[in-house]
Amino acid sequence: MARIIDDEAGIAQVVKNLHRVAVLGIKTEAQRDQAAYYVPAYLAQAGVEVVPVPVYYPEVTEILGKPVFRKLTDIPGALDLVDVFRRPADVAGHLEELLAKKPKVVWMQLGISNDEVAQKLVAAGIDVVQDRCLMVEHRRHAR
Repeated sequence: MARIIDDEAGIAQVVKNLHRVAVLGIKTEAQRDQAAYYVPAYLAQAGVEVVPVPVYYPEVTEILGKPVFRKLTDIPGALDLVDVFRRPADVAGHLEELLAKKPKVVWMQLGISNDEVAQKLVAAGIDVVQDRCLMVEHRRHAR
């Protein structure tokens, strides 16, 4: 049963089962000092398949050496997790896409939470993590 995951055991389980992650709102190499770039770069170096889904940068066709997708629903195949780098108020604008793609987990990065969206995702069978840094948790639990 889907839930909002906020306990250490639940976070550890999510992190240990990461293979393919779409990063919604990923930044480009030109913004390498921002979390929306260096967190997915870290994940890629750790062996996770990162699928870039930038919201801006329409001219960019590749990030981290991977082809860019403009919508989550354009990504072929299943996703373990969608890592969200969007302002809390902007997350609702991606709800339909998240529900259509149906990843196992939607992870809203540190400083990002939207309880209304989280409840709708959980009701649709998608686990949710809010207001946590995936890089920090991966470093802590992926061993």
